[in-house]
Amino acid sequence: MPVFPEEPEIHESLPGPGVPFPRESDAQALHAPATGGAPATASTTTTTAAAPLPVPGPRPAPPRAAPPRADRQGPPRLIPKPGPAPRRPAPATPQVEVQRIAATPAQALERADDAVDRLLDSGRNPGDVLVLTVGEAHPWQQHELSFGEECYWAQLTEGGDVFYADAALTRPVRREVVVLVVNGGSAARAAEAYGAALGRATALLVVCGEAGPAVAAAAGAAPGRPVKA
Repeated sequence: MPVFPEEPEIHESLPGPGVPFPRESDAQALHAPATGGAPATASTTTTTAAAPLPVPGPRPAPPRAAPPRADRQGPPRLIPKPGPAPRRPAPATPQVEVQRIAATPAQALERADDAVDRLLDSGRNPGDVLVLTVGEAHPWQQHELSFGEECYWAQLTEGGDVFYADAALTRPVRREVVVLVVNGGSAARAAEAYGAALGRATALLVVCGEAGPAVAAAAGAAPGRPVKA
């Protein structure tokens, strides 16, 4: 019977120089029992670089409301009916102040001239004063008429000075201050002149003498002092 030489035993030993030391996982894989899967083999772990994150773009604008279509009709708009226009209050009639100066017909012209001087001294414009006489014409009126009626009425149109006229003046003249001089005439004519002079004054009427409604305070007033009506 032939004799076969004994096979030498293979003992595990440390790897020689130049041979890498086996990893523990490799050793475990060699000694692990075989299963139905593929044998475990050593593999080199590969690191994959992460992909760059996408840069976010601008946010989209909010959706705009679609314009109304011509074929879409909403509910009809109710137009309010115009109501009656509000009534405006009537302009208030300016209140004319009435002052009375007690005087006889013979004193009326002198009292009137004094009243005109006081008005001008207080700052009144001469063109704002109108002097009306019930009796005889004022001397200044006679003086202006001596130059002719054309020059006389031109002075009224210019309105730069005190104007003297008869109380029965028919021209439409209105001035801020009217001085009524009762230097003669009847009581009826004086009453009529008072009403006309009151309509021509826009701020103040000065009555020199007895004319218009009676005032109780006028009887006891000192001559030459104005008394409010």
